[in-house]
Amino acid sequence: MKVTVAICTHNRAKDTGEAIESVLAQSFDREQIEIVVIDNRSTDNTAEVVGALAKLHGSRVRYILESKLGLSVARNRAIREAKGEYILFLDDDALASAGWVQHIVEMFESNPAIGCVGGRIDPIWEAAEPDWIPEEHRSVFTILDYADTVKEMPAPAIPYGANVAFRASVFQHFKPFREDLGRVGTNLLSSEESELIARIRERYTVFYTPFASVQHKIAKERTTKKWFLKRIFWQGVSDAVKRQDRSLFAIVKHVIRMVQAIGTSLLSIFNFKRFIRQVVKICYRNGSLVGILRYNGRG
Repeated sequence: MKVTVAICTHNRAKDTGEAIESVLAQSFDREQIEIVVIDNRSTDNTAEVVGALAKLHGSRVRYILESKLGLSVARNRAIREAKGEYILFLDDDALASAGWVQHIVEMFESNPAIGCVGGRIDPIWEAAEPDWIPEEHRSVFTILDYADTVKEMPAPAIPYGANVAFRASVFQHFKPFREDLGRVGTNLLSSEESELIARIRERYTVFYTPFASVQHKIAKERTTKKWFLKRIFWQGVSDAVKRQDRSLFAIVKHVIRMVQAIGTSLLSIFNFKRFIRQVVKICYRNGSLVGILRYNGRG
């Protein structure tokens, strides 16, 4: 088997079905693609939707129930179950372009030193894209347009989890996703991809190809200021947990930066774009403190 496409899902039956269908429509040799769906304890009709597609397409579609909740847990289950030489992760709310698999495989086979490949991620906005989002923070919506050509991604740049692939053999040398990172239920903990890719870079290179593109659905509820700031808060938590820095210096640093941002926000309250940037900093530093104190064992 050349390719395993892994789709990890939690209560997105309809979207998961559409994601599977986009993979079934690939231009790549269908006999060389398996689709592994990891159902991470869904309570909707995910099992029925995937089961119907498996019945129609046979062994090309495999359904696996993972009862332990957590995105990293589900991804690691996919890695263990994969039979392919390359493991391609596709979000359950994403749609792969017809040449997605072909372009990723071509990247891997161009150089054995490539351990990770990512591609472009274009948004499908359920509602109009908000005009208040700071340009430098559009990435929290899992939008990626890194380059117009095939290009190596030097650190700290990384592909995003909605469209990222790994040479399966890298997991003979590196542990997979850290399970203390990544979403669990309704929390927005993240950074499991960046942590793993940073380790993989010790031995392999990371490449980006704009030709292996996917479209990523962005639900209406994710375009509110409340969701956006919550996502920034959890990014702060995630970064603190990833670093595992429990020092007093780290705590003092985040407190000082948060106080500075509060002061600047008060001065810019009548300039909305400047104000929202400071609120972003406040939320991030607050999340960093929570990550240190709660998740790193201080409270």
